Amino acid sequence: MAIGPMQLLLILLIVVLIFGTKKLRNLGQDLGGAVRGFKEGIKDGETAADDPRRIAAQDANPPANDGETQGKTGDGAGKSV
Repeated sequence: MAIGPMQLLLILLIVVLIFGTKKLRNLGQDLGGAVRGFKEGIKDGETAADDPRRIAAQDANPPANDGETQGKTGDGAGKSV
């Protein structure tokens, strides 16, 4: 059993009546942004995988640790009296 154009229009009308046009517009924008972000993430992943020099450069230059946060818990457990 195939869904024809009249059935699709009826379903669309019911959805619009239930949710309203503003909510459907926001849902479409959110879905479009999510798809766009996913595609950009896939593209960034492909470019990083295609360029081994970039990955090697990232591994050779780890983020600097200035030593201030090392060993501190923030609750005073490391302090001596």
